[in-house]
Amino acid sequence: MIRLEGITREYYMGDVEVRALDGVDLEIQRGEFVSIMGPSGSGKSTLLNILGVLDQPSRGAYYLEEVDITQLRDRELAKVRNEHFGFIFQSYNLFPELTALENVMVPMMYAGKPRRQRKERAAELLAMVGMDKRLGHRPTQLSGGEQQRVAIARSLANDPALILADEPTGNLATDQSAEIMGILQRLNQGGTTIVIVTHDPSITSYGKRLLRLRDGKIVSDRPVGETGKEA
Repeated sequence: MIRLEGITREYYMGDVEVRALDGVDLEIQRGEFVSIMGPSGSGKSTLLNILGVLDQPSRGAYYLEEVDITQLRDRELAKVRNEHFGFIFQSYNLFPELTALENVMVPMMYAGKPRRQRKERAAELLAMVGMDKRLGHRPTQLSGGEQQRVAIARSLANDPALILADEPTGNLATDQSAEIMGILQRLNQGGTTIVIVTHDPSITSYGKRLLRLRDGKIVSDRPVGETGKEA
């Protein structure tokens, strides 16, 4: 599904060059659940942003379904991003002026889907994550766990093949975190590919594969067993 070859990402802080990723090679198969861990500054979020086409590598090739998308133009990349990926963030990134239903409808609006279809699909997705009683509530009227459920529903709006989650439980209490990870695990069991960045070792037990990054390089890539430990 995804193949990265020699992905390097460099940027400058003043006159100092920072290499966030350093020649990363990676393959992700359809249906996998991959967790990414590493110390602060290891390149975790940069890798996730490049996977989701939110950022572009300085060098290297990124093949999505055998197409090198580093060669695409901005408009083509925006289409790839909207059609192939769903995003979940630690800070939820919901529009505060919109209701839960309207927030979930937003990606479908950019995809050009009719309003009636957007509304029906959004209601179905919110019901799937247990938010069918909160359709008309705005983010300030929802708990952190409820906001993240809305964010998950929104990430599924255009039926993406891959969900990318950056610390999705970072702001949540333990019980809310378990609920959110249970939803993601069920989505994966239904065939959705999931890649999650986390600092919490307990979160990796929900996945099937664990990558460890350090200094912009993958230093470990191992399966996770049924016990939740690296195999």
